Amino acid sequence: MSLFAALRLPREILFGKGQRHVIPVVAARLGRRALVCTDERFAATDPFGEIVAALRAASIDVLVHDRVLPDVPRDTVAVCVEEARKFAPDMVIGIGGGSCLDMAKCAALLISHGGQLQDYYGEFKVPGPTLPLIAVPTTAGTGSEVTPVAVISDPDRTLKVGISSPYLIAAAAICDPELTMTCPPALTAIAGADALTHAIEAFTAVRRGTDPGLPQKHVFIGKTALTDHFALLAIKLLGRSLETAYRQPSDEDARADVMMGALAAGCAFGTAGTAAAHAVQYPVGAITHTPHGLGVATMLPYVMKYNRTAAATEMAEIASALCLDGKGRTPEELADATIGEVSRLFGAIGIIPTLAELGLPADKLDWTAEQAIGIERLIKNNPRPFDLRSMRRLVQAAFDGDLASCVM
Repeated sequence: MSLFAALRLPREILFGKGQRHVIPVVAARLGRRALVCTDERFAATDPFGEIVAALRAASIDVLVHDRVLPDVPRDTVAVCVEEARKFAPDMVIGIGGGSCLDMAKCAALLISHGGQLQDYYGEFKVPGPTLPLIAVPTTAGTGSEVTPVAVISDPDRTLKVGISSPYLIAAAAICDPELTMTCPPALTAIAGADALTHAIEAFTAVRRGTDPGLPQKHVFIGKTALTDHFALLAIKLLGRSLETAYRQPSDEDARADVMMGALAAGCAFGTAGTAAAHAVQYPVGAITHTPHGLGVATMLPYVMKYNRTAAATEMAEIASALCLDGKGRTPEELADATIGEVSRLFGAIGIIPTLAELGLPADKLDWTAEQAIGIERLIKNNPRPFDLRSMRRLVQAAFDGDLASCVM
């Protein structure tokens, strides 16, 4: 018997229109003092004011930290935690995009265990449970509401860094697609493309085998039967509705599909992990300061083309999830059709197609390849191995916009 799977998820996932109204009910089961992490933009909205008022009406004291910044600068976490210590919260609620949820994870970690964030960089460095976290996304992309990772920017490091631990997984994820209705088209596109990249990289990730100790040694363990289920669901939902949500922001059904797709993608990659598209984006993002979701989406078609020989069967299954006609086609032909459809979809929603257009300087291509190949936790998850030469060619192909040169 070779069937093997693993999943790490919140104790409770609630999805649907109006689910934000149950936040006080869920919170009341966790305690009576809530630190709420959000950003300045969302803090000024009516839905946020209603959530806070409802928490207080349920006899839950609230401290609002509304100064979350993009990419969670390391030192801003210390400021939040210092404010919160006097308040002594017994739960943290993150409301907003991925940075707000990651800030909430980091705040819960430091309030619980002290020290500095640097003490926890990497995998399995968190020593035990943290304050319970309720994650309420207002964008549909990062999947942070269900994943075991928080990503921050450290001024002492060129690349963003991650803290990965099952203890960072939220106690409850509350996903209300109504909260995404006001997302502008560009943010909808970037977040949704990020989610589709998560799903495709999780589904095409290396399958490592059936070692019983694997999930105890690694946070991200490659594809399994259960992560595949969530990845294909995400691909199906995003494939059919992301373009509609971009072009028709008021379409409630499309918004729900995209948010469910992002959630399902998070359920997949939170255990399976991601791969080379994310590895390249780390150095590219450090230089160009472009949004994470945009960078990984720019890279995805090139990485898929590179991986085609190693993952043609998986790409043929993705073709089916994208409702591409597979009659009479070989897996290799379906793989090419899948790559073409992903490229078409990304073009339709305004994803920049080359690293040159993202702003990566030509004299930084070698450095980018060297940095990307060094991110072992991602590179080892890629279905086709890399060496520095092949990574350099991939980066060059993505810079030039030449998919064909990814085939080596």
